[in-house]
Amino acid sequence: MTDVSTSEERAQLTARLAAARAARGRADARLTGAIDDFFIPRDARLDDRLRSAVSRLLAGLVGAIETELRRHASRVLQGKGEHQRADMLLGGHAEVETRLSRAGLLRDRRLMDELIARARGDLMAQGLGATATTGDRASLLVRLADDADGVVASAAGALLVAETRRRSGNETGQPLGSDLPAELHHQLVWWVAATIRETITARSGDDAQIDRAIVEAAQRNLAAHDESARPEAVAGRLAFALDPRPHELAPLLVEALGDRQLTLFVALLGRALDIDFDAVRAIVLEPEGDRLWLALRAANLDRTTIATVALALAEADPRRDLEAFADELDAIMAVPPEAARSALAPLTLHHDLRLAIDALAREARR
Repeated sequence: MTDVSTSEERAQLTARLAAARAARGRADARLTGAIDDFFIPRDARLDDRLRSAVSRLLAGLVGAIETELRRHASRVLQGKGEHQRADMLLGGHAEVETRLSRAGLLRDRRLMDELIARARGDLMAQGLGATATTGDRASLLVRLADDADGVVASAAGALLVAETRRRSGNETGQPLGSDLPAELHHQLVWWVAATIRETITARSGDDAQIDRAIVEAAQRNLAAHDESARPEAVAGRLAFALDPRPHELAPLLVEALGDRQLTLFVALLGRALDIDFDAVRAIVLEPEGDRLWLALRAANLDRTTIATVALALAEADPRRDLEAFADELDAIMAVPPEAARSALAPLTLHHDLRLAIDALAREARR
């Protein structure tokens, strides 16, 4: 009896010591995180609203993928009469996002760039419309959806559907699937699949049948993913269909902002400059505005249009300094369109080449 008691006490002591060591490790990690957070430059820090939006977006995307993979893998096993294995997949949902974060995978630069840009763009779009108003007319997209040009009407209708779908997912926190770019979606699906498998094997060991079901579910998800249905892609098709002449571009840009259609604004400007969507979006979201003013001059826009765009964006984004812009407007208008296009020429390079150039530049700065 004494031996049992001693054994139990030793086990409890061992557990307490292990817990104490783990607590010390967590305290050290918290301190490291707090120090890193303290020294983040103010202009690089996410405010609470944006941080919350990115968190909701990430949780929604991961959750949507996890749910779909679990359901289809379970269905595959049910069809083979493996009911117990199917139940294992449907039950015991793990904290997939937490596990991916702990593994460092969610620090992926391209993934976070996309999510932060999406969230910031959504918040900015919500703040638009007070200045660039379209009066009592129907919104730009509604009018374009009734356009006599069938290509324009089809693209406008598709953008209305895509924007509604995404907005519904944002509001409920449950996106109807992932609408990430294909490469990022592919990456995230396999990360989630690996995490689901890890939780199963931790409980019951390796299981080839479950592995095959998870793989089949992941492949099915990837096969169904349609990158061309993303609002960004649809907006690009609409901008291509409209192909506005120089005199048509300014009113379209102003109306797009008035309708809170920031995605269409970006696509139209990108079309005019022959610069891809991601690059133009980054320019539009920058609070300083230096590259945006160059882009607007490169598109040969007039003083009134540039001022209207600046005012609309300043009211939608409190980081922007409208007074500084007003002081610089004369200098901005003095930039010849040809010089502005020359300054932005690196952005016309292929997207993947730009990413590689940026990666080399970051390494050189270390």
